[in-house]
Order: sequence, then C-alpha cells, then structure tokens
Amino acid sequence: MIATGVGSMPGGDQASYDEAVRVVLGELPDLPHLPEVPGRGAPAGMLGRALAVTDGLGVDLQPAGWRLTDASGVDHRRARSLLAQDLDGLEEQAQGLTGSFKVQVAGPWTLSASVEKPRGDKVLSDVGARRDLAQALAEGVRTHVRDLRRRLPGVERLVVQVDEPSLAAVLGGRVPTASGFGRHRTVHPPEASEHLQWVLEAIAAEDAEPWVHSCAPESPWALLRGAGARGLSADLDTLSARDHEALAEALDAGETVVLGVVASRDPATAPSDTEVTERVLRWLDLVGLDVATLGDTLALSPTCGLSGATPAWSGSVLRLLTASARHLS
Repeated sequence: MIATGVGSMPGGDQASYDEAVRVVLGELPDLPHLPEVPGRGAPAGMLGRALAVTDGLGVDLQPAGWRLTDASGVDHRRARSLLAQDLDGLEEQAQGLTGSFKVQVAGPWTLSASVEKPRGDKVLSDVGARRDLAQALAEGVRTHVRDLRRRLPGVERLVVQVDEPSLAAVLGGRVPTASGFGRHRTVHPPEASEHLQWVLEAIAAEDAEPWVHSCAPESPWALLRGAGARGLSADLDTLSARDHEALAEALDAGETVVLGVVASRDPATAPSDTEVTERVLRWLDLVGLDVATLGDTLALSPTCGLSGATPAWSGSVLRLLTASARHLS
C-alpha cells in the first residue's frame, strides 16, 4: 500500500512551489509527484500546465479563458517558461531520487471542454479541432516524459496521471455553450475512447505508466481502462455502487486504483490515521477484496487537489495518508 497526492498544492508564488516540492518529496516517499501551484495564476493551473506541454498549437489567454490562436500569446509563453522553471526546481531538489515518481497533465476532453476555438465557443464543438488538440497533447506528452527521464535518471517507475474531471460531462452532454443557454452535443464513447487512447498510448510508448484521475461522479471507468489506463484515481465520496464494482475489477486485474480518502480542504476535525485505515478496510470489505493480496496496486490520496487547503493541512494530509498506507501494509 502506498500514498500519493493528486497534484495541486497551496501557495501563490515561486517560494510556495519550492516549498511544495520539499513537502511532497519529504512526505510521500513511495510516490512523490510534480506539484502544481495554481495560485500563481492561470499559466500555472491545470489547463495552463497542459497547454504548456501540448505540441504545435498556439494559445492565448483571453478574458473568457484559454483560446487557440495562430501563434502563442504572452501567457502561453509564460506557461511554458514556468513549467521549465518548475522542472528545474524539481531537478535540483530531487537529485539522487530513485524508485517512483508521478506527473499530471489535463486530458484531451477536459481541454476540449475548456479551451475555445479562435472565433469563440469550445473546441468541443468542432470534431476536427478536438481531434487536433488531442493529437497535439499526445505528441507533447511524449516530449514531456523524455524530458522527465533526463532530469530524473534514477526514477525507474514514472507515472503520468491524465486528469479528466470534465469527461463525464462531455459524455453526458452537460458542457454549456458559450451563451450559457445551451449544451454541447454528447460525444459518443468510441470517439471519447479514441482520443484518450492517443494520449495514453503515447505515455506507454515512452515506458511510463498511464493513469487517469477524475473526482467527478459518473466517471466512465470501464471506458478509461479500455482506452489504455493502467491506473484509476477516484474520490471515494463520489462513488456509486457501479463505480465500486468497476474499481474492484481493475484491482482484480492487477491494475492500480488510487482512492481519495482524506478531505482536500481543511476539515473541522482531522481524522486519525486509524480512522483512515478503518475506512479503507471497510471499502475493501464492501468490494470483497483482501488487503494482503493487493500490495502496491492500491494507493491512497486526498479526495482531490490541495490548492484550496492551508499549507499546514496540505502537509498534514500527506503525512496522514503515508501513515495509513503503512498500517495497511
């Protein structure tokens, strides 16, 4: 049993990022991750970080959000510069790191549901544009993984977590149009799977492990596994009976499941590591699995990113998860 984070950490400046790296490396010895500190602005957020990775597309930040353009705007260039700076900081602090490491990138459907076309409205509304965006992301992820391999030569297991919080809304036809009065048409599962497969196969082709994270209800776990995900990351509080069954099937197949079991925002009363351990054991009993047979295929995490937490809680929750994982091991 191991513990990890979802991705984001609190803070609003470069010093916050450097501290987040220190905390993650110190408190998550089994699977540390590249922190995101979105409090530094849109170029440092989930979308900005993914667009910094995406290859061959120009993007600019407009009042309504990120928009595809003929050439990269100043905010897109800043996102790329900030990512390179963050990786430099990670490389400096992680010298000698061995074992496992995780990075995160927003997935093709979350990007399509969030980024606008050059003349407005979401990329999601254009079949060709969403295809181009997914393929550009897949190519960019390849380069990103190679760069990480160079910077972290001692890491044997590299995980790339593809964040898809908007996928359920895309499949359910619940993404609003620019006017706010309508909804974009439903994307059918074969197309949704194909675009995800491009990204997940690019990750696997670089000898990294493709995971998908979603803390949204009704996430299509079977579709994600079919597209090539070898790890599924979920918020336990949002799961239905069908979700429990799907995650149990993934564990039974030897794939990784990451359970979000501790609140990502400061709770009124913090749970103890014993309470967290008991909660995980209850879930395993519910799905009919034995903790002794799972090894490191089951991991614990916060319910979502920690950007909305206080710095004190962000460190505490990671320590709590690591202690709970040790008990379960």
